[in-house]
Parts: sequence; structure tokens; C-alpha cells
Amino acid sequence: MENLDFVIRGIMSPYLKRVTDVKKIISSMKTHNLINDENEIQNDHIAFRTLGYKNLGIESLEKIFLYFGYTKKDSFNFKNKKLNAFWYSPPDEKYPRVFISELRFNELSSKNYQIIQNYISSIKEDPVDNLDFNNLNEIVSFFKKPLWELPTFKDYKKLLNESEYAAWVIYNRYYLNHYTMSIHMLNKKNNLEGFNSFLERIGIKLNTSGGKIKESKDGLLRQSSTVSKLIPATFACGITENIPGSYVEFAERLPLPQFKNLPDSEIKSMHRRDGFEAGNADKIFESTYTSQIREKN
Repeated sequence: MENLDFVIRGIMSPYLKRVTDVKKIISSMKTHNLINDENEIQNDHIAFRTLGYKNLGIESLEKIFLYFGYTKKDSFNFKNKKLNAFWYSPPDEKYPRVFISELRFNELSSKNYQIIQNYISSIKEDPVDNLDFNNLNEIVSFFKKPLWELPTFKDYKKLLNESEYAAWVIYNRYYLNHYTMSIHMLNKKNNLEGFNSFLERIGIKLNTSGGKIKESKDGLLRQSSTVSKLIPATFACGITENIPGSYVEFAERLPLPQFKNLPDSEIKSMHRRDGFEAGNADKIFESTYTSQIREKN
């Protein structure tokens, strides 16, 4: 599985350089004795945003992960945000789950539908089909590849006013949207309440949409996330503006009911709540929303 190791590292590398909160959090975790080494942090999942188009979207991007042994799992429909999504189970528990969403942009206003069409209509074939899966550098480079022209700031703003997801994708493309720390897998005993308090003490701003902790209906999947920092973005028209980048998520997966009495030392990943929860994910999406970025804690 060395090939998958290479791909995951390649996807994570530019993300780690861009999302400064990660370095700050890991450094503070060491200082506060939550970890001794960053290798103790397990990546619960990584997430990508796409456009629901015949040569793009979920059916295109998923081919990469299916090739490397991932298994397609549950589907999700986010009606109000006009999104579809699937998650993918890794070939080994040491690898992160993958979550891929796509915008049903045909449900946007005709004006914004046409804006997106103008950028992507020139894509006549699935770009993933042209990748050499034996060339790992080519696979990694694909996630930074400009599949369509940079948008103008005017088009970005029009999309932003109707769908912040659409605006994020039209500029960022397949850039990694977030990665997720598994709080329950840390060697030091932690729960999400305590970890969130630690984050706020070190000056990390949390997404408050739906509450700082988003909890599944069964109470076994608990998630929180940072709010995206603003990053400088230069548009096709030459204008440079600060726009939302990527963020960090935190997940606590509790033992399933039939395993709740197992000693902590015996609990493995297989004993814990797997998968995702639509209600949680719906609010996590808003980590890049203007309303969250502007809100004061």
C-alpha cells in the first residue's frame, strides 16, 4: 500500500502549508502534553468538493480512490445546499475515509448556472480517464490541476451570493477542503468538549453552526471544526481578494452499543461508530461560509 501512502501524503502536503491552524494546533498539543509526537494523530477522513457535471463530480473523482482500494459506501442528499455526497471506506484502517460532495448546479438560478457552464463546458471528457494510475506524481498533481479557467471576481461574487459552496469550488477546484483529527484515537484520554475548550484557549475559532459540537442521531458520532481562514486569491481579472480557504475538522467516534462495556484498551476502530451523518455534515460545510468567518465567538 506504499502507493496509497504516497498519494495521501501528496494530497496533504499543500493543504498543510496552506492551513496554518494545523501547525498551530499540533504544536500546542505537544506543548500541553496531549501528544508526544504528531504521528499519534490519526486522520479520520479527508473531504473534497466538486461540481455535478457529466465529466466531473463524484463519478469522476471517485475513480482515483476506488483504484487504490477504497469502497463506495452511503449516499447523502443535502436538499437546501443542493449537494449530493458519498463516503468511501479505506482499504486499511490506517488510511483516512474519503468524503466527496458535488453541487447540483443545474438547480441554481439560470444566471449562475450559466456562469458555471461557461467555465466547464469545454471539458469534453473525464480528465481522470487520462491519468496514468501507475504514475503517482501525476495522480498527486491532478489535485492541483486547473481543470477550468480561473473565475473573474465578478463571477465569483455572483456565485457567492447564491451558493457559497459554488463560489468555493469555482476558485479552489479539487483542492483538499479539510482533513479530520480523530480525537478518540489520541493516547491521552480526550472527549470533544475538552478538546474544543483546548482549541479555544489557544485562539482557534470554531464553527458554531448547529452548535460547536454536531452530534449524530445515535449520539455516537460527534464532530466539530475550525472556521476557514481567509486566503489571498488572484482572479482572472487581476483583482486579488481574501476568500475562504480550507479548515480542520475533529471527530469523536464512540463505541457501538454492543461494545460499550469493552475496556478502553480493547476497543478498536471496528468497535466504533463508522460512516457519516447528514445532519452533522450539513453544518460542517458552513466552515467556509462568510457568516461563520465574520461571527465573533
